[in-house]
Amino acid sequence: MSLPNDPLILVSVVNTKLRDYYPNLDALCEDLGEERMELEVKLSSVGYFYDELQNQFVIR
Repeated sequence: MSLPNDPLILVSVVNTKLRDYYPNLDALCEDLGEERMELEVKLSSVGYFYDELQNQFVIR
């Protein structure tokens, strides 16, 4: 599955997947073949960062 390019839609999709299927961001990236750093950079461009304790991207 390819992830959406729009960062605001992407954050919704990624957070849903993290909540429902993955214990952490590394597991999601490995399973989907995504680069963690690229995902974090794209989402930080709209103010989101990965919170390990919550296992989701949250707004700064």
